[in-house]
Amino acid sequence: MHKYKSNNDLMNKFLFLSITFIFCCIYTFAGDIYVSPIKGSDTAEGTSKRPLKSLDEALKMAREWRRLDDKRVNGGIKIILDGGTYSLEKPLFIRPEDSGTLNSPTIIMGQTGTRQAVISGGLAVNGWTLSDDIRIPKSAKGKIWVSDAPMKGNRIVETRQLWVNGVKADRASLYGEGIMRRMKDFNIIDESITIPTPENDLTSARQLEMIVHQRWAIAILRVKTMKDLGDGTTKVWFHQPESHIEFAHPWPQPVINGERGNSSYTLTNALELLDKPGEWFQDYPSGRIYYYAKEGENIKEAEIVVPAMPCLMEICGTRERQVSSIRFENICFKYASWTRPSYEGHVTLQGGFRFIDGYKLFEPGLFHKAELENQAWIARPEAAVSAQFATNIGFNRCVFTHVGATALDLKYAVRQANITGCNFQDIGGTAILAGWFGENGFETHIPYTPSIKNDMCGQLQIIGNIIHNTANEDWGCVSIGAGYVRDTYISGNEVAHTNYSGICVGWGWTALESGMCNNHITNNNVYDYARQLYDAGGIYTLSNQPGSEITGNRISDPYPAPYATNSRAFCIYFDEATDGYTVSDNVMTEGSFGYNKPGPNLKVNQP
Repeated sequence: MHKYKSNNDLMNKFLFLSITFIFCCIYTFAGDIYVSPIKGSDTAEGTSKRPLKSLDEALKMAREWRRLDDKRVNGGIKIILDGGTYSLEKPLFIRPEDSGTLNSPTIIMGQTGTRQAVISGGLAVNGWTLSDDIRIPKSAKGKIWVSDAPMKGNRIVETRQLWVNGVKADRASLYGEGIMRRMKDFNIIDESITIPTPENDLTSARQLEMIVHQRWAIAILRVKTMKDLGDGTTKVWFHQPESHIEFAHPWPQPVINGERGNSSYTLTNALELLDKPGEWFQDYPSGRIYYYAKEGENIKEAEIVVPAMPCLMEICGTRERQVSSIRFENICFKYASWTRPSYEGHVTLQGGFRFIDGYKLFEPGLFHKAELENQAWIARPEAAVSAQFATNIGFNRCVFTHVGATALDLKYAVRQANITGCNFQDIGGTAILAGWFGENGFETHIPYTPSIKNDMCGQLQIIGNIIHNTANEDWGCVSIGAGYVRDTYISGNEVAHTNYSGICVGWGWTALESGMCNNHITNNNVYDYARQLYDAGGIYTLSNQPGSEITGNRISDPYPAPYATNSRAFCIYFDEATDGYTVSDNVMTEGSFGYNKPGPNLKVNQP
């Protein structure tokens, strides 16, 4: 009897707990939407057993729940992505209707496990055969593979990036990846650059480009004509619009007879230059892709990918209707392209911001800066993921990799955003960009003070991220770049292996107060920077930012840029009109501080 009663009690208890567990599960997971690129179907219910296939459909389902005030939104919505690759046909578009609330956020998250949830803009390149193209250099005959580029819709994919087994291949170049030579002359009158005559016959190279080293930036110039001068030198002219911009703007321009000699250049993007293992070239208009396989690479089994779109996702609200309360967790954003230089060249002012127009003033001076001698109008780089008019958004434990330009861009009126614990690797431009930079028709030296305070990005938390190998396409980009921002914390990040500066905050080159203030750069570890360019800082600041601080950072090992025409690379560089910062308790190696006309309220409390 006792035994029976005991077992009965146990059974009743078990049933009670089971019912309670089921009820809790229903309540807890009622707002969950499951997605699987392998097992899913977009006609399914979005449950764990019958997941959807695409993130786009999951967003649509969540949007409808909120529109209809479905009880499943209570406590929030989770869109749970199974491991695997989500190949995009178009960029994801997050709009105000996707917004959650503080009590009911929308969380888009990858499941933890061995397979990562990857949002990809890449397409595979298959069908490789050995090429017998007559343009191939003699040393590479019989070693060059060729394939047709993939199609996106009814168009051949054009690309400037190619990844082989997860490693970016080098575009065919005259001297090798990252290697340059000194130019002979830079002539602003006839818009030409004179170089040592190349050994390669490049007279038929229709897509040839010149990469030009110009102090703290590069230029990518499409070659129009070349003339052998018969004295061991060749004069080169370029296409418009980049030719006019390159020779009209004074800062930055190449240097002739600098402290370390003339500025440098290389030639790239011609089949005639494809002579080194690991290099590649895409022909136009055929679209054929040529690749020189490395020793030991099996081209037939290799995973070879090109990016097919510059943008993977846009978070886009309006001033009146912001996108709010959306988080992304444990997701990999991968394969975004950067192709603009192929169509119009690329001449930048600083930080990857390309000139729309720029020139030297006939008479120096603006209302706030008597000595200013140049004007510049700039445009923003493309970004794999961007946000504007958004509040309370987050990227946590995400990965950004194999990106041609900017990885993550908080553009306009983004507030209360968190980028924490993310990993940025192999980024062609800037890893994290934030704030307005005077782009889109606003002369960049005029300080920006928005008429609506919240139009300025603020209350940003960029914390605990690992950022390696950035600016590998556009050397003039940075790891973290913040323009007109306020109340921003950049803290605890590891920043390394970049071609220009590490962490850059501020814009405008002006002592006047704008909306920038209360920015905090603390406890970051910055090393191995300024690998190719100069006038750089591990931490770099511009203009007046009252109430700001640089504290507790470790900055070390600026790389001795091989083509710099002077030695201006510092651990912390207070560039033009930097003011309002308190600086203390930073650990630095060689280089320490650089100063360029700092303001009276810059307080440096260390040697």
